[in-house]
Amino acid sequence: MSIDLADAPPAPAGGVSPVPSSGGGGRASAGRGVQARQPFGRISGPTLGVLVLWVSLIVLLPLTAVVGKAFGSGAGDFWSAVTEPRVRSALELTVILAVGVAVVNAIMGTVIAWVLVRERFRGSSLLEFAIDIPFALPTIVAGLVMLALYGANSPVGINLVGARTGMFVALLFVTLPFTVRTVQPVLLDLDREAEQAAASLGAAPNAVFRRIVLPQILPAMASGSALAFARALGEYGSLVYISSALPFKTEWAAQVIYGLLQDPTNVDRTTQQASAIAAILLVASALVLVTLTVIERRVARRG
Repeated sequence: MSIDLADAPPAPAGGVSPVPSSGGGGRASAGRGVQARQPFGRISGPTLGVLVLWVSLIVLLPLTAVVGKAFGSGAGDFWSAVTEPRVRSALELTVILAVGVAVVNAIMGTVIAWVLVRERFRGSSLLEFAIDIPFALPTIVAGLVMLALYGANSPVGINLVGARTGMFVALLFVTLPFTVRTVQPVLLDLDREAEQAAASLGAAPNAVFRRIVLPQILPAMASGSALAFARALGEYGSLVYISSALPFKTEWAAQVIYGLLQDPTNVDRTTQQASAIAAILLVASALVLVTLTVIERRVARRG
């Protein structure tokens, strides 16, 4: 079949062929535009519903039940439960230890991540493996490890049983990986050209780290520290042996909750007291995580 070019419509100036405004391509483009503006497809909508239902059943409903039980008999009972001298002492110790662990992890975790990323040495693979051990190790086993090392028959001659120092060391052990594994990927993704340029202009290594590297890894440091803080607030297994749970000395919040729930004399009252303490720990963790989220968003806006 032959086509007579003479019968074809003339092309406009510039050699651009006219595109019909109402052809199939136009309808396809319009269809794609409408589809792109749809917030959810036929699959994503039900999937979102399943996710919301799952999170509600696993996370939101249990947390709501704890808070509801804490305030079930009124705000007065809640306040009296959390301000009881023994409970207040345990809460103060828990928060102080958690803050101290978060600060130490922010520093030492960053140092370890820096060494693993920037310095390759013999045994680095073994160090990488050792850092992840607290993730996989059951906390009760971690408690036994602390007791074997720092107990009455300590092979290093240090007895930390019944001491706050022993509790602090145990918490450092179980929270070690959080900051390391949060900062390490950020260091791996850093563009080192800015560091090299600053060094070539005569900047000292400390100045390069403080002005170029630190601002970029600071959100990751804060995130890892917040995770370590939240983990330390609710830790139980690693502390149960090394602390001896001495009231007003080494008794922490989770141990008080456990003790209250083991008291069979007045189940409703003890459950309400335990829920009140749990609610305080929940609020403390939530405040830290919300603050961290706000900081990360502000940092992201500033680039």
